[in-house]
Amino acid sequence: MSLLGLVVLLAMPPPLSLSPGCTLRIQKEVGFAQDGDILIGGIIPVHIDWLQSGNQITGQPDLCDALNTKAYGWVQAMVFSINEINQDQTLLPNISLGFQIYDTCYSITRSLKGTMWMLTGQGKPVLNYRLLNQASLVAIIGESRSTSSITIARVLGLYRFPQISYFSTSPLLSDKFQFPSFLRMLPSDDVQALGLAQMVAHFGWTWVGLLSSAGDYGTLGSQLLKEKLSMLGICVAFHETFPLVSSATKIMLIMEMVKGSSAKVILVYSSYSYFMPVIEEIHRLNITDKIWIVSDSWSSVFHLLKKEYTYMLRGTLGFGVHEGEMPGFKEFLLKLHPSTSPSDLFIKSLWKEIFSCHWPDQNNLTTLANVNGSVPRIMCTGAEKLQEFRGQIPREFDTSISYNIYNAVYSIAHALWDMSSCVPGKGPFTNRTCANSHNFKPWQLLHYLRKVHFRNKIGEEIYFDSDGNPPAVYDIINWQQQPDGTIHDVKVGHFDSRAPKGHELSINISVIRWNTQRGEVPRSVCSESCPPGYRKAAQKGRPLCCFDCLPCDEGEISNMTDSNICWQCTSDQWPNERRSECAPKIIEFLSYQEVLGTILATVAICCSIITASILCIFIKYRDTPIAKANNRELSFLLLGALVLSFLCSLLFIGEPQPRTCLFRQFAFGIIFVLCVSCVLAKTIMVVIAFNATKPNSNLRGCLGPQVPFVIISASMLPQVFICGTWLLLCSPFPEKNIKLKIGIIIWQCNECSDVAFWCTLGYMGLLACVSFLVAFLVRKLPESFNEAKWITFSMLVFLSVWLSFIPGYLSTQGKDMVAMEVFGIISSSTGLLVCIFFPKCYIMLLRPDRNTRAQLLGKGSRNKKIKSI
Repeated sequence: MSLLGLVVLLAMPPPLSLSPGCTLRIQKEVGFAQDGDILIGGIIPVHIDWLQSGNQITGQPDLCDALNTKAYGWVQAMVFSINEINQDQTLLPNISLGFQIYDTCYSITRSLKGTMWMLTGQGKPVLNYRLLNQASLVAIIGESRSTSSITIARVLGLYRFPQISYFSTSPLLSDKFQFPSFLRMLPSDDVQALGLAQMVAHFGWTWVGLLSSAGDYGTLGSQLLKEKLSMLGICVAFHETFPLVSSATKIMLIMEMVKGSSAKVILVYSSYSYFMPVIEEIHRLNITDKIWIVSDSWSSVFHLLKKEYTYMLRGTLGFGVHEGEMPGFKEFLLKLHPSTSPSDLFIKSLWKEIFSCHWPDQNNLTTLANVNGSVPRIMCTGAEKLQEFRGQIPREFDTSISYNIYNAVYSIAHALWDMSSCVPGKGPFTNRTCANSHNFKPWQLLHYLRKVHFRNKIGEEIYFDSDGNPPAVYDIINWQQQPDGTIHDVKVGHFDSRAPKGHELSINISVIRWNTQRGEVPRSVCSESCPPGYRKAAQKGRPLCCFDCLPCDEGEISNMTDSNICWQCTSDQWPNERRSECAPKIIEFLSYQEVLGTILATVAICCSIITASILCIFIKYRDTPIAKANNRELSFLLLGALVLSFLCSLLFIGEPQPRTCLFRQFAFGIIFVLCVSCVLAKTIMVVIAFNATKPNSNLRGCLGPQVPFVIISASMLPQVFICGTWLLLCSPFPEKNIKLKIGIIIWQCNECSDVAFWCTLGYMGLLACVSFLVAFLVRKLPESFNEAKWITFSMLVFLSVWLSFIPGYLSTQGKDMVAMEVFGIISSSTGLLVCIFFPKCYIMLLRPDRNTRAQLLGKGSRNKKIKSI
């Protein structure tokens, strides 16, 4: 048999009578059938619309309108697969398959009528009644729309009669409590919604619009899609539903919103027939800057678009029904011809649709064409051939849904084979019985159909899960405009639920052609991404995808794009300049390697060398009058103490260590008190020496070497006590201060007790004040004892340095504070050295003539005055 046709249901005839020996029956006013041992029903909308007669009383029939070329191809797929199985005796060697096909014209009422016709075998059905001697109808393949499938499934579910849909995707049909006998060859909409959401996220789009039709398909599908988008952090700028009955005002308002929206990506969940008025409005408003994402319902109907619409819709992406190759089906379709298929009532209508011609003797078709206002101008001659399409199937045919029908028929055949292979005593039914492969109940076949698992001729796995759904496989297609202005769909990827999690989606972006001149992926975001170093701050009253970018606070970072929060770095780290990552904090201390540390260390060493040199000079000239007159023992001790004071400043430079932290303040405090004590002892000894020269003075006994050392010891005891207590109760220690300066770890010596430190410094200052006061009071003693003047100057410098040190010390931090203290030590020690010892060295080295006893006693001066007189 070649071509098999359909017959429109025109009236309700009396019960059918089967003609023995007739394998092909075109049953007028009922449907189209082929005999066989086992029948498979097909509920297919061969026509796009149907016209209801105005006079129902007279029994005028319903008329179907224009031929649905796609659905005609679905019918041929069912015929092709059944004939292929019958010709191949390996699958069902002793069973011939037949079919009954019914045209519903997209009418729910007609879908239900056709179902009852198949169940009862009568044009006017009687429930629970079936003609005797009629071949067994074991399953129904259909319907296309979910609404019609739900209606049919509620009836068939009562009898546990197997139903396999080839194009119904409503998630409601996965409920096996309501629809126990429903299976399908196309995944549920919840899988498609997940795939569409993942595709949107794959391109980085976070701000999209959503349009849907008001029917079950659009309403449920769009709700699922919104949920999946929300789960992936994608915001819906707007969601508009257009009515099933076209309303120009409503559609115009919706499209005005689409045009004015900042969302560049618009998702459409609708059947193509309901979306056609929207496409016309898109063309009227010249909306060309949007990327359209379409569901499987109309992703393959690009050939229905007028050429003037293609410019607006080029670049469209969509999920398409997975299309597999049916070996031999293309050749089967290309052989169709009116001359070789005279029994096909619709072959001439097919010719009219494909070749845009009309038959001169088809008055009924011409009348319908006139009603539609699209009368073809070319006459059909019958010489046209489908091979004229360069060996390709005409684009009016839809081979993707045909592939689903092909697999549905083979699923039933494999279930029949599994049932016939049952071993008696090991069956799945009561008492482990098997079903009779020539006389079985539909619910028995349903048992095997649910468990069917096989590979078709191209190697793809076919099976159903517990909800009656097949493996979720979609083709991702891209509408690309051709040079002649037409649209062709190009496969650019796929979605396969069988792939490992996270790898279900695969897209070749380089193949995609967008509606823009540029090749990169268009952007559709409410707010541009926040770079690392910033965080998102939601805009009041707007979706989460609309946000402001705020820089992270000090001490915080964000190392990813579009971070919602910034987080704190660890205590030893600090953000880099961009606040995008934590970097180790800079460790700061007064180092020998830096310029300031090098200068201070060099000055300290040079000063200590100079001081040591002066000490050597004093030792060399220790027997000279000026060395003896200024208490050379105290001078030696003071010079030694100054050498130590210069060197103790080196304890403050370099990396803080436990030992240096422990001793540096003690060394500084005690050595400086020793220096000041020596100066004080020198001053007191000047006073004693002056008063001891007076007649009858009792101070002559105090001129011995014991007194200075008693003064020094007495002066140092309080400082030793303070430092000892400090050391015992709270010893200084090294620490890393992370709070003192932002982004810097200050490695310093923690003095542990500020009170002890200021007591040490305060006592040293008190001692210096006493020395200054005593030296100031005796500054006008006779010339022979002029050392008091230099002591006064030295104490003045000393006090000036340390009085200015206090505010400077308190106003600095870190290494600057340490440098300030080192500078105070060096400058105050230098003041003592210069003011006290440089004048004496000048006389010892450069004016030895003044380093005589007579000069020291003032006689030299008087002799000069007498000679001058």
